[in-house]
Amino acid sequence: MEKSKQGVSPSVPRHVAIIMDGNNRWAKKRLLPGVAGHKAGVDAVRAVIEVCAEAKVEVLTLFAFSSENWQRPAEEVGALMELFFSALRREAKRLNENKISLRIIGDRSRFHPELQAAMREAEALTAGSGRFILQIAANYGGQWDIAQAAQRLAREVQAGHLRPEDITPELLQPCLATGDLPLPDLCIRTGGEHRISNFLLWQLAYSELYFSDLFWPDFKHEAMRQALADFASRQRRFGKTSEQVEAGARA
Repeated sequence: MEKSKQGVSPSVPRHVAIIMDGNNRWAKKRLLPGVAGHKAGVDAVRAVIEVCAEAKVEVLTLFAFSSENWQRPAEEVGALMELFFSALRREAKRLNENKISLRIIGDRSRFHPELQAAMREAEALTAGSGRFILQIAANYGGQWDIAQAAQRLAREVQAGHLRPEDITPELLQPCLATGDLPLPDLCIRTGGEHRISNFLLWQLAYSELYFSDLFWPDFKHEAMRQALADFASRQRRFGKTSEQVEAGARA
């Protein structure tokens, strides 16, 4: 079978992005408070990391908290922040031992300074080249991401380092929060909803989309393997015809 430059089959996505949906509904179905679903979802995160690592996926991006999630009840938001803080403290050492680099993308300014410090410490502890990258999107929105990239380029124009007509998609993409990583090949959403909810809007332009009816806490090893198998069965054309893709594969 044809191999990529990284030695991994092209049927394996380099970058998987997941919208972890259904935690609240999972809890409600069991007559539990919403935060119980988020706590149960931590086991699904571990399972998905294990499957991606064994499949030799290079990057896994998880949508943990969107910029719109601040609108949720204050009690739930507070519980989520506590869960995020404790998970950072608890999991960073384990991630490092398993050679997993943690990265957090999004606007951190709204988080408590103590939580921001925990983010920096976890990232520093797990830093290293050639590692599997676990990327957490927290207070992240795709529109915010594109806007902050545009602001960076606008400052370059203002400083006289760039002309407006020089701005191209190729110039903007590295300014995104994920700019130094491969674009997502596969985006998974659990919970039965069929939308991307302001997640990686630019980056998902040519991603394969996979929707699961399972609530996130139930999306474990076998469900993740099924998603990867479905990806492997697809033909990615990027605007070309099937015949062009097949001819390129034979060349």
